[in-house]
Amino acid sequence: MEDSKVEVLQGTLTLLVLRTLDALGPLHGYGLARRIEQISLDLLQLNQGTIYPALLRMEQEGWIRAEWGASEKNRKARFYSITPAGRKRLAHETESWRRMSSTIERFLAFEAAEGA
Repeated sequence: MEDSKVEVLQGTLTLLVLRTLDALGPLHGYGLARRIEQISLDLLQLNQGTIYPALLRMEQEGWIRAEWGASEKNRKARFYSITPAGRKRLAHETESWRRMSSTIERFLAFEAAEGA
C-alpha cells in the first residue's frame, strides 16, 4: 500500500480542530493546519479550502472565537481559540468518535475471525 497523504474523513475535522485548540491554545489557521498535519505524522493533508470554511462554520456555531493578532512573521492573522461551547462540543465529538471507532473495530475483528 502506498504511503501518501489522505484527506481528513468527513466529520472529523471539527474534532481535530477543537482538540488541537484545547490542547495548545490559540493558533492561526495556517499554524493550526500545520500542527494537525504534524501530529498525524503528515498522514493528513489540510489545505486552505478545507481548514478555513471549517473554521468559519465552527465560529458561527460558537465553538471557537477569532481575534486578530500578529503571526510569527509579524503578519496580521486571525487567531482561533476554543470557547466553553466548543469544549462541550469537543466532549460530544470525542464520545461519538470513540463509539464509531469501537464499532468499526468490532467489524474488523469479526471479519478476521470469520476469515480464519
